[in-house]
Formats: sequence, C-alpha cells, structure tokens
Amino acid sequence: MENCIFCQIIKKELPASIIFEDEQVLAFLEINPLAEGHTLVVPKEHFENIFDIEEDLLKKIIFVSKKISEKMKEALGTEGVNLVQRSGIVAEQGVFHFHLHIIPRKKNDNINLENWWRQKTKEISPEKLEEIASKLAI
Repeated sequence: MENCIFCQIIKKELPASIIFEDEQVLAFLEINPLAEGHTLVVPKEHFENIFDIEEDLLKKIIFVSKKISEKMKEALGTEGVNLVQRSGIVAEQGVFHFHLHIIPRKKNDNINLENWWRQKTKEISPEKLEEIASKLAI
C-alpha cells in the first residue's frame, strides 16, 4: 500500500534497523521500544490484520519470531519475551499492516503487563464462560 509505513520500510523507501529478511518476512527494531531489542515482524505482502493474513504466512512469522526470540536470549540475555499483536481499531492497532511485536524481557525491567492486565480484567461466572466457550468452539 502506498501510504503504509511498513510497506515503505519493506521497499527500502524508509530506513529501518533490519535484523531478518527473506522473500516473505521482514523483521526490524521498533523505533519506540518498550525494551532494548523490541522487534516488529511483518509480512512483506500487505495484509491489514489477523483476519486477512494467509495461514501459511502467519506460521512463517511465528517461526521467525521464535528464532529472533532465541537470538535475543543468546545475544541480549533476554529471560523471556512477550509476543503482542493487535488487530483492528478497537484492539488499538496503530499501523494497519499485520505485525507481531517481540518484546524482550528481563527481571526488573519495569514493564509490568500483569498489573495492567489485572486492572482491565472483569469477573465472569462459570456459566457465562461455558456459554462463550460453546459459541467459540471450532
């Protein structure tokens, strides 16, 4: 897409610190990282979100993300990672080109997703959980 910042990075029209590239996938460092090494993994073909991306390409992105996570552990001393993907405006997607964040984590890094998560959670009854599960079963 013409105005997509990630498409422009893929076409090398905008600079990026690239850490992986093949014919289908590009991975580059986030310019506003939550942690040192925070990486974005994107398909080279434009897909807006999780609902649009082809399954085989999604698998490839996950495999590449695993390799990058392993490299983070080896090279940066990363002790864990968060994989974050947001699809759709209501999910707070900012760039409408599918991308997966790899956020490297270390003890005492002051990134506290658990506290944020706990502030947002809602109590739900076991009956309601079962009702939802029956609707979502595939």
